[in-house]
Amino acid sequence: MDEPPPRLDTILAHAGSHPEDNLGAVNPPVYRVSTVVFDSVAAMQKGAHRPFDSMRYGRHGTPTSFAFEEAVSALQGGHRSIATCSGQAAIASTLAALLHQGDHALIADSVYDPTRRYCTDQLARCGIDITFYDPLIGAGIDALMRDNTRLVFTESPGSLTFEIQDIPAIAAIAQARGAALVMDNTWATPLFFDAFAKGVDITVQSATKYLAGHSDAMLGVITCRSEAHWQLIKSAIAISGVAPGSEEVYLGLRGIRTLAVRLRRHQESGLKVARWLHSRPEVARVLHPALPDDPGHPLWRRDFTGACGLFAMELRPCPPAAVTAMVDCLRYFGLGYSWGGYESLILPTDHIHRTATGWKTDGPVLRLHIGLEDTDDLIADLAAGFARLTGAGG
Repeated sequence: MDEPPPRLDTILAHAGSHPEDNLGAVNPPVYRVSTVVFDSVAAMQKGAHRPFDSMRYGRHGTPTSFAFEEAVSALQGGHRSIATCSGQAAIASTLAALLHQGDHALIADSVYDPTRRYCTDQLARCGIDITFYDPLIGAGIDALMRDNTRLVFTESPGSLTFEIQDIPAIAAIAQARGAALVMDNTWATPLFFDAFAKGVDITVQSATKYLAGHSDAMLGVITCRSEAHWQLIKSAIAISGVAPGSEEVYLGLRGIRTLAVRLRRHQESGLKVARWLHSRPEVARVLHPALPDDPGHPLWRRDFTGACGLFAMELRPCPPAAVTAMVDCLRYFGLGYSWGGYESLILPTDHIHRTATGWKTDGPVLRLHIGLEDTDDLIADLAAGFARLTGAGG
Protein backbone atom coordinates (compact mmCIF):
# COMPACT_ATOMS: atom_id res chain seq x y z
CA MET A 1 0.00 0.00 0.00
CA ASP A 2 1.15 3.52 -0.72
CA GLU A 3 2.10 5.44 2.39
CA PRO A 4 0.26 8.73 2.98
CA PRO A 5 2.34 11.87 2.34
CA PRO A 6 3.80 13.52 5.44
CA ARG A 7 2.12 16.55 6.93
CA LEU A 8 3.83 19.93 7.23
CA ASP A 9 5.21 19.52 10.75
CA THR A 10 6.76 16.19 9.78
CA ILE A 11 8.25 17.67 6.61
CA LEU A 12 9.81 20.45 8.68
CA ALA A 13 11.41 17.93 11.02
CA HIS A 14 12.82 15.56 8.40
CA ALA A 15 13.13 17.13 4.93
CA GLY A 16 16.73 17.47 3.77
CA SER A 17 18.06 15.22 6.55
CA HIS A 18 20.06 12.25 5.25
CA PRO A 19 21.92 10.57 8.13
CA GLU A 20 22.91 7.72 5.82
CA ASP A 21 25.02 10.17 3.80
CA ASN A 22 26.62 11.86 6.82
CA LEU A 23 27.91 9.10 9.11
CA GLY A 24 24.60 9.06 10.98
CA ALA A 25 24.51 12.80 11.72
CA VAL A 26 20.90 13.99 12.02
CA ASN A 27 21.80 17.46 10.78
CA PRO A 28 23.81 17.68 7.55
CA PRO A 29 27.17 19.21 8.48
CA VAL A 30 28.62 22.43 7.14
CA TYR A 31 30.50 21.64 3.94
CA ARG A 32 32.99 24.41 3.27
CA VAL A 33 33.71 23.84 -0.39
CA SER A 34 35.21 25.76 -3.25
CA THR A 35 37.17 23.19 -5.26
CA VAL A 36 35.88 19.72 -6.09
CA VAL A 37 38.30 17.08 -7.47
CA PHE A 38 37.37 14.11 -9.61
CA ASP A 39 38.75 10.59 -9.88
CA SER A 40 39.12 10.73 -13.65
CA VAL A 41 38.36 12.70 -16.79
CA ALA A 42 35.35 10.45 -17.32
CA ALA A 43 34.08 11.28 -13.84
CA MET A 44 34.59 14.99 -14.50
CA GLN A 45 32.72 14.80 -17.79
CA LYS A 46 29.88 12.74 -16.37
CA GLY A 47 26.89 14.92 -15.83
CA ALA A 48 28.51 18.03 -17.34
CA HIS A 49 25.29 18.64 -19.24
CA ARG A 50 23.49 18.86 -15.85
CA PRO A 51 26.05 20.68 -13.71
CA PHE A 52 23.66 21.50 -10.86
CA ASP A 53 22.68 17.96 -9.94
CA SER A 54 25.95 16.95 -8.28
CA MET A 55 29.06 18.37 -6.64
CA ARG A 56 31.06 20.13 -9.35
CA TYR A 57 32.10 23.49 -7.91
CA GLY A 58 31.34 25.20 -4.59
CA ARG A 59 29.52 28.10 -6.20
CA HIS A 60 26.99 25.73 -7.78
CA GLY A 61 26.07 24.12 -4.48
CA THR A 62 27.27 21.90 -1.66
CA PRO A 63 25.66 19.04 0.28
CA THR A 64 24.67 21.64 2.89
CA SER A 65 22.90 23.90 0.39
CA PHE A 66 21.36 20.91 -1.38
CA ALA A 67 19.83 19.81 1.94
CA PHE A 68 18.44 23.28 2.65
CA GLU A 69 16.99 23.57 -0.86
CA GLU A 70 15.44 20.11 -0.60
CA ALA A 71 13.77 21.04 2.68
CA VAL A 72 12.35 24.32 1.37
CA SER A 73 11.08 22.70 -1.82
CA ALA A 74 9.41 19.91 0.15
CA LEU A 75 7.78 22.47 2.41
CA GLN A 76 6.36 24.42 -0.53
CA GLY A 77 5.52 21.52 -2.81
CA GLY A 78 7.65 23.04 -5.55
CA HIS A 79 9.86 21.49 -8.21
CA ARG A 80 13.18 22.68 -6.75
CA SER A 81 14.60 25.56 -4.74
CA ILE A 82 17.71 27.72 -5.10
CA ALA A 83 19.57 29.22 -2.15
CA THR A 84 21.02 32.73 -2.45
CA CYS A 85 23.11 34.97 -0.23
CA SER A 86 20.16 37.19 0.83
CA GLY A 87 16.49 37.77 0.26
CA GLN A 88 17.29 40.71 -1.97
CA ALA A 89 19.61 38.50 -4.03
CA ALA A 90 16.74 36.04 -4.49
CA ILE A 91 14.49 38.85 -5.74
CA ALA A 92 17.07 40.49 -8.00
CA SER A 93 18.31 37.20 -9.44
CA THR A 94 14.80 36.06 -10.29
CA LEU A 95 13.90 39.33 -12.00
CA ALA A 96 17.18 39.47 -13.91
CA ALA A 97 16.84 35.89 -15.12
CA LEU A 98 13.27 36.25 -16.37
CA LEU A 99 13.41 39.71 -17.94
CA HIS A 100 15.29 40.94 -21.01
CA GLN A 101 15.65 44.14 -22.98
CA GLY A 102 12.29 45.17 -24.43
CA ASP A 103 10.25 43.24 -21.87
CA HIS A 104 7.58 44.72 -19.63
CA ALA A 105 7.03 43.83 -15.97
CA LEU A 106 4.24 44.67 -13.53
CA ILE A 107 5.39 45.28 -9.96
CA ALA A 108 3.09 45.77 -6.98
CA ASP A 109 3.25 49.33 -5.68
CA SER A 110 3.54 48.02 -2.11
CA VAL A 111 6.74 46.01 -2.59
CA TYR A 112 9.78 46.00 -0.34
CA ASP A 113 11.61 49.23 -1.15
CA PRO A 114 14.88 47.57 -2.30
CA THR A 115 12.79 45.60 -4.81
CA ARG A 116 11.42 48.89 -6.13
CA ARG A 117 14.90 50.40 -6.32
CA TYR A 118 16.28 47.39 -8.18
CA CYS A 119 13.52 47.76 -10.75
CA THR A 120 13.94 51.50 -11.24
CA ASP A 121 17.74 51.67 -10.94
CA GLN A 122 18.90 48.43 -12.57
CA LEU A 123 16.20 46.88 -14.73
CA ALA A 124 15.15 50.19 -16.26
CA ARG A 125 18.77 50.82 -17.33
CA CYS A 126 18.70 47.46 -19.14
CA GLY A 127 15.77 48.52 -21.32
CA ILE A 128 13.09 46.78 -19.30
CA ASP A 129 9.83 48.68 -18.92
CA ILE A 130 8.46 48.70 -15.37
CA THR A 131 4.90 49.54 -14.37
CA PHE A 132 3.98 49.75 -10.70
CA TYR A 133 0.38 48.77 -10.08
CA ASP A 134 -2.20 49.15 -7.33
CA PRO A 135 -1.79 46.05 -5.11
CA LEU A 136 -5.57 45.94 -4.65
CA ILE A 137 -6.30 45.77 -8.36
CA GLY A 138 -7.01 42.02 -8.47
CA ALA A 139 -8.35 40.86 -11.83
CA GLY A 140 -8.24 44.48 -12.98
CA ILE A 141 -4.56 43.92 -13.68
CA ASP A 142 -5.65 42.60 -17.08
CA ALA A 143 -6.00 46.19 -18.27
CA LEU A 144 -2.28 46.75 -17.59
CA MET A 145 -1.03 43.67 -19.41
CA ARG A 146 0.77 44.17 -22.70
CA ASP A 147 1.91 41.83 -25.44
CA ASN A 148 5.44 42.06 -24.01
CA THR A 149 4.49 41.65 -20.33
CA ARG A 150 6.69 38.78 -19.16
CA LEU A 151 6.36 38.97 -15.39
CA VAL A 152 4.00 40.05 -12.62
CA PHE A 153 5.54 40.53 -9.19
CA THR A 154 3.42 40.35 -6.03
CA GLU A 155 4.05 40.76 -2.31
CA SER A 156 1.14 39.87 -0.07
CA PRO A 157 0.86 41.46 2.33
CA GLY A 158 3.23 44.33 1.70
CA SER A 159 5.83 44.46 4.47
CA LEU A 160 5.16 48.12 5.31
CA THR A 161 1.50 48.77 4.49
CA PHE A 162 0.12 45.22 4.71
CA GLU A 163 -2.36 45.23 1.83
CA ILE A 164 -3.51 41.73 0.88
CA GLN A 165 -3.44 41.01 -2.85
CA ASP A 166 -5.94 38.79 -4.65
CA ILE A 167 -3.30 36.33 -5.77
CA PRO A 168 -5.64 33.77 -7.43
CA ALA A 169 -7.26 36.49 -9.55
CA ILE A 170 -3.90 37.91 -10.60
CA ALA A 171 -2.59 34.39 -11.28
CA ALA A 172 -5.47 33.63 -13.63
CA ILE A 173 -4.74 36.76 -15.68
CA ALA A 174 -0.97 36.16 -15.74
CA GLN A 175 -1.42 32.57 -16.86
CA ALA A 176 -3.87 33.53 -19.58
CA ARG A 177 -1.47 36.18 -20.87
CA GLY A 178 1.66 34.03 -20.68
CA ALA A 179 3.42 35.99 -17.93
CA ALA A 180 5.28 34.44 -15.00
CA LEU A 181 3.79 35.20 -11.59
CA VAL A 182 6.40 35.77 -8.88
CA MET A 183 5.50 36.24 -5.22
CA ASP A 184 7.52 37.44 -2.25
CA ASN A 185 6.12 35.07 0.38
CA THR A 186 8.40 36.04 3.26
CA TRP A 187 5.59 37.32 5.54
CA ALA A 188 3.39 34.24 5.50
CA THR A 189 6.01 31.60 4.64
CA PRO A 190 4.72 28.41 2.99
CA LEU A 191 3.11 27.44 6.31
CA PHE A 192 0.52 30.20 6.14
CA PHE A 193 0.17 30.70 2.38
CA ASP A 194 0.27 27.88 -0.20
CA ALA A 195 1.52 29.93 -3.12
CA PHE A 196 1.64 27.22 -5.77
CA ALA A 197 -1.90 26.11 -4.99
CA LYS A 198 -2.98 29.73 -5.60
CA GLY A 199 -1.37 29.86 -9.06
CA VAL A 200 2.04 31.37 -8.32
CA ASP A 201 4.91 30.19 -10.56
CA ILE A 202 7.92 31.25 -8.47
CA THR A 203 8.26 32.27 -4.84
CA VAL A 204 11.08 34.25 -3.29
CA GLN A 205 11.71 34.47 0.42
CA SER A 206 14.14 36.24 2.66
CA ALA A 207 15.25 33.21 4.64
CA THR A 208 17.01 35.74 6.86
CA LYS A 209 13.58 36.25 8.42
CA TYR A 210 11.39 33.39 9.68
CA LEU A 211 13.13 30.45 8.02
CA ALA A 212 16.45 31.04 9.78
CA GLY A 213 14.63 32.74 12.64
CA HIS A 214 17.48 33.76 14.93
CA SER A 215 18.73 37.06 13.46
CA ASP A 216 22.14 35.60 12.68
CA ALA A 217 22.10 34.61 8.99
CA MET A 218 21.81 36.44 5.68
CA LEU A 219 20.04 34.03 3.32
CA GLY A 220 17.49 33.94 0.53
CA VAL A 221 15.68 31.20 -1.35
CA ILE A 222 13.81 30.88 -4.64
CA THR A 223 11.38 28.04 -5.30
CA CYS A 224 10.06 27.21 -8.76
CA ARG A 225 6.99 25.25 -9.68
CA SER A 226 8.46 24.11 -13.03
CA GLU A 227 11.71 22.58 -14.21
CA ALA A 228 11.99 25.22 -16.95
CA HIS A 229 11.92 28.16 -14.55
CA TRP A 230 14.30 26.40 -12.15
CA GLN A 231 16.87 25.72 -14.89
CA LEU A 232 16.65 29.29 -16.19
CA ILE A 233 17.10 30.96 -12.81
CA LYS A 234 19.68 28.49 -11.49
CA SER A 235 21.81 28.95 -14.61
CA ALA A 236 21.64 32.74 -14.31
CA ILE A 237 22.57 32.61 -10.62
CA ALA A 238 25.50 30.25 -11.27
CA ILE A 239 27.00 32.53 -13.90
CA SER A 240 26.47 35.67 -11.80
CA GLY A 241 28.16 34.19 -8.73
CA VAL A 242 25.31 34.76 -6.27
CA ALA A 243 26.08 31.93 -3.84
CA PRO A 244 25.27 31.67 -0.12
CA GLY A 245 27.86 30.80 2.50
CA SER A 246 27.79 27.29 3.92
CA GLU A 247 27.37 28.53 7.49
CA GLU A 248 24.30 30.58 6.56
CA VAL A 249 22.70 27.68 4.70
CA TYR A 250 23.28 25.44 7.71
CA LEU A 251 21.62 28.01 9.98
CA GLY A 252 18.69 28.24 7.57
CA LEU A 253 18.19 24.48 7.63
CA ARG A 254 18.46 24.42 11.41
CA GLY A 255 15.85 27.18 11.67
CA ILE A 256 13.39 25.30 9.47
CA ARG A 257 13.16 22.53 12.06
CA THR A 258 11.40 24.84 14.54
CA LEU A 259 9.58 27.06 12.02
CA ALA A 260 6.07 25.79 12.76
CA VAL A 261 6.45 26.11 16.53
CA ARG A 262 7.91 29.61 16.28
CA LEU A 263 5.34 30.86 13.79
CA ARG A 264 2.46 29.69 15.95
CA ARG A 265 3.90 31.64 18.85
CA HIS A 266 4.59 34.72 16.69
CA GLN A 267 0.99 34.59 15.46
CA GLU A 268 -0.52 34.21 18.92
CA SER A 269 1.62 36.94 20.45
CA GLY A 270 1.25 39.28 17.48
CA LEU A 271 -2.52 39.10 17.58
CA LYS A 272 -2.63 39.65 21.34
CA VAL A 273 -0.48 42.79 21.07
CA ALA A 274 -2.37 43.99 17.97
CA ARG A 275 -5.73 43.68 19.73
CA TRP A 276 -4.38 45.57 22.73
CA LEU A 277 -3.05 48.33 20.47
CA HIS A 278 -6.43 48.48 18.75
CA SER A 279 -7.95 49.67 22.03
CA ARG A 280 -5.36 52.33 22.79
CA PRO A 281 -6.42 55.99 22.45
CA GLU A 282 -3.02 56.92 20.99
CA VAL A 283 -3.54 54.55 18.03
CA ALA A 284 -5.61 55.59 15.01
CA ARG A 285 -5.58 52.15 13.40
CA VAL A 286 -3.71 48.86 13.40
CA LEU A 287 -2.56 47.51 10.03
CA HIS A 288 -2.93 43.76 10.53
CA PRO A 289 -4.85 41.65 7.98
CA ALA A 290 -5.91 39.09 10.61
CA LEU A 291 -7.97 41.72 12.46
CA PRO A 292 -11.64 41.65 11.40
CA ASP A 293 -11.83 45.38 10.62
CA ASP A 294 -8.73 45.38 8.38
CA PRO A 295 -9.65 46.04 4.70
CA GLY A 296 -7.71 42.95 3.62
CA HIS A 297 -9.27 40.62 6.16
CA PRO A 298 -11.75 38.88 3.81
CA LEU A 299 -8.96 37.93 1.38
CA TRP A 300 -6.70 36.93 4.25
CA ARG A 301 -9.38 34.62 5.64
CA ARG A 302 -9.98 33.10 2.21
CA ASP A 303 -6.37 32.51 1.18
CA PHE A 304 -4.19 32.34 4.30
CA THR A 305 -4.07 29.85 7.15
CA GLY A 306 -2.31 32.12 9.63
CA ALA A 307 -0.47 35.37 10.30
CA CYS A 308 3.06 36.07 11.47
CA GLY A 309 4.20 38.62 14.03
CA LEU A 310 4.78 41.56 11.66
CA PHE A 311 2.26 44.40 11.42
CA ALA A 312 2.05 48.17 11.82
CA MET A 313 0.11 50.85 13.65
CA GLU A 314 -0.76 54.40 12.72
CA LEU A 315 -0.58 56.79 15.65
CA ARG A 316 -2.86 59.75 16.03
CA PRO A 317 -1.14 63.00 14.98
CA CYS A 318 1.76 63.84 17.26
CA PRO A 319 5.12 65.62 16.95
CA PRO A 320 8.25 63.69 15.93
CA ALA A 321 9.80 64.36 19.34
CA ALA A 322 6.95 62.44 20.98
CA VAL A 323 7.55 59.40 18.78
CA THR A 324 11.26 59.58 19.55
CA ALA A 325 10.53 59.73 23.27
CA MET A 326 8.34 56.65 22.95
CA VAL A 327 10.70 54.55 20.85
CA ASP A 328 14.12 55.45 22.22
CA CYS A 329 13.55 54.06 25.70
CA LEU A 330 11.67 50.86 24.95
CA ARG A 331 13.08 48.00 27.00
CA TYR A 332 12.25 44.93 24.92
CA PHE A 333 11.68 46.34 21.44
CA GLY A 334 14.88 46.85 19.50
CA LEU A 335 15.04 49.65 16.93
CA GLY A 336 15.96 47.90 13.70
CA TYR A 337 15.11 47.18 10.09
CA SER A 338 14.80 43.42 9.99
CA TRP A 339 12.16 41.03 11.37
CA GLY A 340 11.38 37.36 11.70
CA GLY A 341 13.83 36.66 14.52
CA TYR A 342 13.13 35.69 18.10
CA GLU A 343 13.29 39.28 19.34
CA SER A 344 10.74 42.09 19.07
CA LEU A 345 11.52 45.12 16.91
CA ILE A 346 9.98 48.51 16.21
CA LEU A 347 10.60 50.77 13.23
CA PRO A 348 9.24 54.26 12.47
CA THR A 349 8.29 54.30 8.78
CA ASP A 350 8.31 58.00 8.06
CA HIS A 351 8.41 57.63 4.27
CA ILE A 352 6.35 55.11 2.32
CA HIS A 353 7.26 55.29 -1.36
CA ARG A 354 4.29 54.88 -3.72
CA THR A 355 3.88 55.91 -7.34
CA ALA A 356 0.82 54.08 -8.69
CA THR A 357 -1.33 54.67 -5.63
CA GLY A 358 -1.53 57.18 -2.85
CA TRP A 359 -0.61 56.35 0.71
CA LYS A 360 -1.40 59.07 3.19
CA THR A 361 -1.67 58.92 6.94
CA ASP A 362 -2.54 61.66 9.40
CA GLY A 363 -0.12 60.39 12.05
CA PRO A 364 3.20 58.54 12.22
CA VAL A 365 3.38 54.84 11.34
CA LEU A 366 5.34 52.36 13.43
CA ARG A 367 6.06 48.84 12.20
CA LEU A 368 6.30 46.17 14.88
CA HIS A 369 7.66 42.67 14.88
CA ILE A 370 6.41 40.70 17.87
CA GLY A 371 9.03 38.22 18.95
CA LEU A 372 9.02 35.35 21.41
CA GLU A 373 9.09 37.35 24.64
CA ASP A 374 6.24 37.21 27.15
CA THR A 375 3.43 39.31 25.68
CA ASP A 376 2.59 40.89 29.03
CA ASP A 377 6.13 42.26 29.18
CA LEU A 378 5.83 43.60 25.63
CA ILE A 379 2.48 45.25 26.36
CA ALA A 380 3.86 46.84 29.53
CA ASP A 381 6.84 48.12 27.52
CA LEU A 382 4.55 49.71 24.92
CA ALA A 383 2.29 51.15 27.62
CA ALA A 384 5.28 52.88 29.19
CA GLY A 385 6.21 54.12 25.73
CA PHE A 386 2.76 55.60 25.20
CA ALA A 387 3.10 57.38 28.54
CA ARG A 388 6.34 58.96 27.32
CA LEU A 389 4.70 59.85 24.00
CA THR A 390 1.81 61.59 25.75
CA GLY A 391 4.17 63.36 28.15
CA ALA A 392 6.23 64.65 25.24
CA GLY A 393 3.25 66.15 23.48
CA GLY A 394 1.59 63.19 21.82
